[in-house]
Order: sequence, then C-alpha cells, then structure tokens
Amino acid sequence: MKKIADIFSEKKRTFSFEFFPPKTEKGMEKLYEIAESFAALKPDWFSVTYGAGGGTRELTLNIVDDFQKRFGIPTMHHFSCVGDSRDALAAKISEIKSRDIRNIFALRGDPPVGVENWQSAADGCEYCYQLIELIRKHDDFFSIGVAGFPEGHINCPDKAKDSKYLKKKIDSGGDFVITQIFFDNKDYFEYVDRLRKAGVAARIIPGIMAITDYQKLLSFCKGCGATVPQKVHDIFSPLDGNEEATYKAGVNFTVEQCNGLLEGGAPGIQFFTLNKLDPIREIMGKIIR
Repeated sequence: MKKIADIFSEKKRTFSFEFFPPKTEKGMEKLYEIAESFAALKPDWFSVTYGAGGGTRELTLNIVDDFQKRFGIPTMHHFSCVGDSRDALAAKISEIKSRDIRNIFALRGDPPVGVENWQSAADGCEYCYQLIELIRKHDDFFSIGVAGFPEGHINCPDKAKDSKYLKKKIDSGGDFVITQIFFDNKDYFEYVDRLRKAGVAARIIPGIMAITDYQKLLSFCKGCGATVPQKVHDIFSPLDGNEEATYKAGVNFTVEQCNGLLEGGAPGIQFFTLNKLDPIREIMGKIIR
C-alpha cells in the first residue's frame, strides 16, 4: 500500500476524503456504500478519524483495513496519544503496521466527552511530537500527517508560538500538514507564509467542509475555534431553515473557495465529508483538477 509521501512525488495536487466511524450497524453499512461511491472518484487517499480518548480505536482500525482491502485506496489512520501509556501506544502502532496501514495522522487528541475526573495515563505522551517520535521508531514505514491551524490553535496564545509547535511536529518526523477548516482563503495563505518563514517546507493541504446547515456550522465552529466570516453569515443566515437553498449556496461557496485555493497554489484539498456523498461529489465535479 502506498505512502502519502510517495504519492506526493508523483502528484503536485492531491484530493482526499475523510470519514468518521458510525455508531450504529446501519450507519456502518451506509458508510461502506458512500465510500464505494467516493472510490469511483479516484481519490489519492481516504482517512478515518479516531474518537476522543481513542474511543473508536477498534472501529477505526477495522474500517481503515477494510477500505484498503475493498477499494485498494491508501487509507490514513487518525491516531491520538491522549489517555495511553507509551507502551500501549507502541503496541497499537505495531498493530497498525501489521495490517499494512502505512499512513497515520498523528494527533495529541482530546479526553472523552462527558467523562468526569478523567486523567491522562502515566508515562504517556503529553504532546503530539512525542507520539510522532514513537511512530518514527519504525523508521520510514509510515507516512505521518499532522494537524495545522490557520487561525492558530484554540488553546495556543499566539500564532508565532503555534507555528513553532507545528515546526516541532514536522522536525520530529511529520511529513505533511492538513489544516483545520476555515472559510476565508486569506487565512490559509497567510498561514502557509507564516510556516514557510518558520522553516516548514512540508506540504500544507487545506481541509475543507461544505456548508449544508447554518446552525450546525455555527455550533461546530464555536467548538473548534474556527471563525465564521461575515461573508458566510451574509450568505447563509437569510437561508437558515431552507435546506435546498442552503445546499445550493453551500456548493457554490465551496467550489469558489476550492478553486481560489488551487489557483493560488494550494497542493490539493482534503474534504471532511461528514460521511455524506453529496454535496462533496457535486463539488468535485466543478473544481479544478
């Protein structure tokens, strides 16, 4: 199975799709149907998220394994370090390797939602770069992606320090960056410039989510710290509650955003699909390839 870093040597632009593990059997069946349709679009890779505190560990591992076997598409395993000892993390990394999963998205991660008095494991990794160092004990078997935050991480005091932390992840063995969602391309291009000045040469791939529900967008962005620009409010607030109009406006907005990124030099797009085929499929048919 190909590593994403090797795909970069063949392609200047890449397109990929992220999924999350469903909670029900019906949702799982639907996921595989959706993934089959996305596979027909010939993406460069899939990726599958990892629940807070590793809450979907077995599901994520099995879905990644199944996707690779069913569709022949490299699938990146999201992997966080919060809550596990180094020995436990090392064992999980070895298990991922045994499945011929060669791409890992390394994250510090969050504690499980709603768990009171939660404590991190003793002898764990406090920071993402420490997890990357553990993964790199397998030399170059894995290609490692890391998360980037164009507006700065929600818990980071300033953008300069955020850039410093990102560089530490790359210097520790990260191969590329996928960003958190943003809705103003200026934030992405300023972020790239900031990281280049900090000495980061890795690919910085924008992460994009289509807007299909205005209220859910507001809630999601509040939780992750992403800014909703005034232009988004101006477009979608008057359409709130009108699913058809919101969908159409969301497609148009995302197509314009993606084409602006690609024309400006972005090395591809990672779409956060939310396990929905449309509107991403429609958007893919309208953007620069």
